[in-house]
Amino acid sequence: MPSTLRALLCLGLCLSQRISARKQTLPKPIIRAESTYMVPKEKQATLCCQGSYGAVEYQLHFEGSLFAVERPKPPERINGVKFHIPDMNSRKAGRYSCIYRVGELWSERSDLLDLVVTEMYDTPTLSVHPGPEVTSGEKVTFYCRLDTATSMFLLLKEGRSRDVQRSYGKVQAEFPMGPVTTAHRGSYRCFGSYNNYAWSFPSEPVKLLVTGDIENTSLAPTDPTFAADSWDTCLLTTETGLQKDLALWDHTAQNLLRMGLAFLVLVALVCLLVEDWLSRKRTREQASRASTWEGRRRLNKHKDSLKNDHETQWPWVELKAGVEPGWRELCVRPTEEGVTAGNRGHWHSICQSIPDDAEGGRTTC
Repeated sequence: MPSTLRALLCLGLCLSQRISARKQTLPKPIIRAESTYMVPKEKQATLCCQGSYGAVEYQLHFEGSLFAVERPKPPERINGVKFHIPDMNSRKAGRYSCIYRVGELWSERSDLLDLVVTEMYDTPTLSVHPGPEVTSGEKVTFYCRLDTATSMFLLLKEGRSRDVQRSYGKVQAEFPMGPVTTAHRGSYRCFGSYNNYAWSFPSEPVKLLVTGDIENTSLAPTDPTFAADSWDTCLLTTETGLQKDLALWDHTAQNLLRMGLAFLVLVALVCLLVEDWLSRKRTREQASRASTWEGRRRLNKHKDSLKNDHETQWPWVELKAGVEPGWRELCVRPTEEGVTAGNRGHWHSICQSIPDDAEGGRTTC
């Protein structure tokens, strides 16, 4: 196979793998809870799954099993859907994820979202020691108490509800904090719970006021539990003109790339067919020449054999008197020209006796 053809085939295979890899990869969707992931009992929860423009189907999974299906209309102008979960209760609280489909291709599964149901137990009480107003640099301790038997307590700062501090106790749990800075200022609530997804009513808020070092952020905690909530809204958008043009250009480029690949593969196949046809033609021509040469060789050999047979002649026939009365002898012998050095010892005169009264006729040999 010529080196050019090998190069074309290698290029085609590489492009095919790249296109296939690109085609089989969809961005992982993002799942969010609208407003908050803490939903009061018997209220409606709304989860948003954000995927890609052109997705024809979204699936919501709960604890690994299919929970709901949504199909956006029109799919080419919407990049996500909302799943509504009515009448929230403990059976619907847990871990959710989502996936979406473009054509026949499914995306990866999104990250897990913990959905919590609240107002399942009594209301705990929250207090802070030494008091709600402290100076920067001091240490404080929050106390969450719930008379109903429980094993886990949770403390949250309003505005940062995704980051939960957990503590354990039979009827009361402590949450030490500090040295505090102005970054700790704000309102806090606590919950009681038997598991991670079913919580009690929230406590009354306790506002912590930190004085001094008003703008000193160097002492602000680096713990991610104090990261601000930035995900409590569903940012589903419709496709703009620029996004549509970019998507159209992307599809056009992919189609042109596929057409170029198909052309290269077609050229490679034509080259392979032409090379195979030429190879077969050469093989047939060689076989034909060999057959013709063999036929000529056999014909020449046959002619030589006929020539040798023709050169062996018996032109002399002699009829002479026999030894006994009433009989004659008919003798045949070869000429000197018909006897060669190779057959001289094999040729001799042949005589046969015939009666005198034999009817006349013609004798050949």
